Amino acid sequence: MTSARDTNTDRPAYDLTDEQWRDKLTAAEYAVLRKAGTERPYVGEYTDTTTEGVYRCRACDAELFRSTTKFESHCGWPSFYDPADTDAVILREDRSMGMKRVEVLCRNCHSHLGHVFEGEGYPTPTDQRYCINSISLTLVPDGK
Repeated sequence: MTSARDTNTDRPAYDLTDEQWRDKLTAAEYAVLRKAGTERPYVGEYTDTTTEGVYRCRACDAELFRSTTKFESHCGWPSFYDPADTDAVILREDRSMGMKRVEVLCRNCHSHLGHVFEGEGYPTPTDQRYCINSISLTLVPDGK
């Protein structure tokens, strides 16, 4: 796994109370970003997007991924093979749903983004697939 793995439980740089998060986010955004939910596959805004640009955290606007690392994995969610910077995300073990996975969190606000999978023969330079919920992201097209 990349060097972004971190079990750091320190407070995030962008820290709001639960009430402030509920005021800031829509109910659907809150369910995914703050409660580690998952949007349904193939319905997310960025699943099939090919627009070039930067994907930012919808909760705090931190830069997370770049379109140059996005690829079609046919999993139903936007997939990336590397974060914009190894310090952009925190990777944390997730044993929910009766399986062992690696959860991806925004380092800046600790919001849930999705999961990363590795070593499954993905056609990427890193052999990784960051499977990210569209609702966790905001795409800022290049030149804007």
